[in-house]
Amino acid sequence: MKWALNHMTTPNLGYEDFLDLAVKLGCVGVEVRNDIARPLFDGMDPAEAGALARAKGVRLVGLSQVYPFNTWSAAIEQEVRDLIATAKAAGAETISLIPRNDGTQTGEGERQAKLRLAMKEVLPMLDAADMTALIEPLGFAVSSLRQKSELVDTIEALDAKNRYKLVHDTFHHTLAGGGASYPAFTGIVHISAVVDPEVPIQEMQDAHRVLIDARDRLGNVEQITDLLAQGYDGVFSYECFAPETHALEDPYTEIKQSFDFIESHVQAKAA
Repeated sequence: MKWALNHMTTPNLGYEDFLDLAVKLGCVGVEVRNDIARPLFDGMDPAEAGALARAKGVRLVGLSQVYPFNTWSAAIEQEVRDLIATAKAAGAETISLIPRNDGTQTGEGERQAKLRLAMKEVLPMLDAADMTALIEPLGFAVSSLRQKSELVDTIEALDAKNRYKLVHDTFHHTLAGGGASYPAFTGIVHISAVVDPEVPIQEMQDAHRVLIDARDRLGNVEQITDLLAQGYDGVFSYECFAPETHALEDPYTEIKQSFDFIESHVQAKAA
């Protein structure tokens, strides 16, 4: 399996320490973010930050994020342009676009129209930069893009499969009620677990998202096995938001144990 690490999983680590952890874990790449409580690349010049990652043998598989990209405006357009420019300078493979998630623009017809408008506006920027954008459906009830099918329909309508890929997030997939996976349209898979036995699925939040073990309620092993069986051959990136995960004193040991757990159970299911 091709592993990656999202900086949200270990936001207390500086950029170089984060890269070193990914290398030690055997990850092929990392996702860096502009929405954690530290400057992007710890303030390092993007070109230098990208060169440092490459020198360590790590790909910058993603640069996050613009939110809410599907509420199109001149300000959002500039944020997208800036993120693309930073990604190009750093050698990042993708940028991340996140849909509005506050209970607005969720109406039938409205959400599809706003999604299509934003994606149509971004498309020439991606073409000009030879860049791929990852769009992540969020399973929360207040999300303006919950279903992967609506995103796939829009990608196909714009004939933009070469520029847009979806994020299959195992947490959001469960919250959205499951349904079809689209491995041919998937650019990355985000993994995390919810192990709290008390919280109902419809009340799960980012703060519940921890490392995957035998207590996982999201069916990560089943989702991963299914994606691999359908031909997905991309990266699985750890994205945990729980404070207890952020506070781990020894993230290497904990994450390595989780990777080993996932691999052994996926192999057993595939056998």
